[in-house]
Amino acid sequence: MTLDLFAVVAPGLGDICAAELVNLGVTPQQVPGGVEFSGDVHTLAAANLHLTTATRVLIRLGEFHAAAFSELHTRAARLPWEHHFAGVPRVAVQATAHKSRLHHTGGIRERILKGMSERLGCDPVLAAADDDADTDDTDLTRVVVRLDRDRCTVSVDSSGDPLHRRGYRLALARAPLRPTLAAGILRAAGWRPGEPLLDPMCGSGTLVIEAARTACNVPAGSGREFLFERWPGLRGAEALAALRTNLSPETAALAPLHGSDRDPGAITAARANAERARVAAAVTLAVRPLSACEPPPGPGLVICNPPYGIRVGKRGPLRDLYAQLGHVLRARCPGWRVALLCGDDLWRHTDLPLSVARNLRNGGLAVQLVQGHVPAG
Repeated sequence: MTLDLFAVVAPGLGDICAAELVNLGVTPQQVPGGVEFSGDVHTLAAANLHLTTATRVLIRLGEFHAAAFSELHTRAARLPWEHHFAGVPRVAVQATAHKSRLHHTGGIRERILKGMSERLGCDPVLAAADDDADTDDTDLTRVVVRLDRDRCTVSVDSSGDPLHRRGYRLALARAPLRPTLAAGILRAAGWRPGEPLLDPMCGSGTLVIEAARTACNVPAGSGREFLFERWPGLRGAEALAALRTNLSPETAALAPLHGSDRDPGAITAARANAERARVAAAVTLAVRPLSACEPPPGPGLVICNPPYGIRVGKRGPLRDLYAQLGHVLRARCPGWRVALLCGDDLWRHTDLPLSVARNLRNGGLAVQLVQGHVPAG
């Protein structure tokens, strides 16, 4: 059975996710909000297991015209819900409408649920009516309905928990970075396994850990479950089990991956996360202030998510911090490449030859990935 699939991707990372899909043998199409692709259940399983930058993987159930609630109900009752649900499903319908005659999201949800119940011969339970509901209920299936100019697209979330929930990041430091964004900026910065890496403000270690998982060939979704595994009509559990059986973690010597932070609590969290991520042996984590950071033999990539004013503090002291960062890198990392995730123009105070590489979002905030290098002389 061929499935129409959609990887939901945070702004600024669509091209990177598309490149990941190409590496999985898929032909992707980047569109607003994510990446479209198609394949069978094995493609679905591989996308959930291996994509590092996607937030969710949706299955498109259908697309149709709907300018009246009666039409929406009738069309919803024709969709193949039985492929993805067994028994009495518990669902949350997330509905949005743009320039459509049907604009009341509560009414849209009601008609979708009515059509679903008729097709399945049961009464689905609407567990979350809020469009922005984000629940930890692992038995809940998210149905995504989007009306745009009277064209309705209905999708089912195959992932369950968002894909940034890798399962290892139980201990957090201040202002943590989502693993999907960390993986995205590593790839955007051009880092590849085999290149030394230093994060001198590593916090709970997300950037270093994501790099280590890539280097060690640990899939992004290793160690967690996905909702599609529970759908017997799709046989997703078998497809995923076959993929997991063929995994071969890397055991060869790795390039050094170093993270440090002045906060002992952050490093304690980072070490615990690295253990859960199965890469503790591949990373070096130490309590050190920025001024005493110790890069591994290089050159390589310095990458970090330093504080910025809209996130954790006032601009005055932060200007001094960025100036210090530039001074330390010139003294300790000549010839290294640099990638910083910043929420404002504080990076200019590093006095390094940096420029904005792409615009992203971090926790709802507009941020920039700036890149450049440390002069060698």
